[in-house]
Amino acid sequence: MVERSLYTRRVRGSSPLPPTHFMKIPILYEDNDVLIINKPAGLVVHSDGRTKEKTLVDWILKKYPKMKKVGEPIVLNDGTILNRPGIVHRIDRDTSGVLVIAKNQKSFLAIKKQFQDKTVHKIYHAFLYGEFKETRGMIDRPIGRSRTDFRKWTAQRGIRGEEREAVTYFKTLATKNGFSFIEAIPKTGRTHQIRVHFRAIDYPIVMDELYAPTSMLKARSQLGFERHALHARSIEIELLNGEKKEVTAPYPEDFKKALVKIGLKKLAK
Repeated sequence: MVERSLYTRRVRGSSPLPPTHFMKIPILYEDNDVLIINKPAGLVVHSDGRTKEKTLVDWILKKYPKMKKVGEPIVLNDGTILNRPGIVHRIDRDTSGVLVIAKNQKSFLAIKKQFQDKTVHKIYHAFLYGEFKETRGMIDRPIGRSRTDFRKWTAQRGIRGEEREAVTYFKTLATKNGFSFIEAIPKTGRTHQIRVHFRAIDYPIVMDELYAPTSMLKARSQLGFERHALHARSIEIELLNGEKKEVTAPYPEDFKKALVKIGLKKLAK
């Protein structure tokens, strides 16, 4: 594994950064077309046009300047154009784990089509409040914007505007001391989908300050987390040569410590 660094600031609610504030980006796989990294929690993938903090895109441009024109920019309501070199998909700021970056336009278009065709296989691991009774199952609930908070999405009553299909499969890996450790496989790719779906069935993700009820955030142990306990564990894509490539992102330190706390030391390796 190769590590490359980018200076960044600490974000409230994210895992503490090293004292030097020197963010390291572990590279899990790289060839001439694709770069797959283990994104640290607390790092934004690309700018929203408002904040000035360092993002993954800054790291990409610094380390791979030739990728500047790869991908598709987005245009904000005020006309601002945001370049997103190589960005095919995103994970939330405080979600850690595997992320695919395209190194050229041919690769970008090929991987984008895989996401559109729903042939990319993604697995997430998460800690939830509450002990799941089911060993496996499916959450099939449409997602839309919340009427009460512009930051939120919901799979419950109170959807504003369009509802979009959203399906998440899950498997319970362990339950102990009022927590569940689960594997989630999103069939669709809606914003905040896993966080929203588990909130909708009353098993919110640990330390999810946006979706977990205040009573849970205050009354329960957070297992040492300072950010929501969600990790993009693995992804499988098809490379340009037709080979299927599966890449797994090792757990960050907060996940390892939480696994030990609930008696799953073997999984913390």
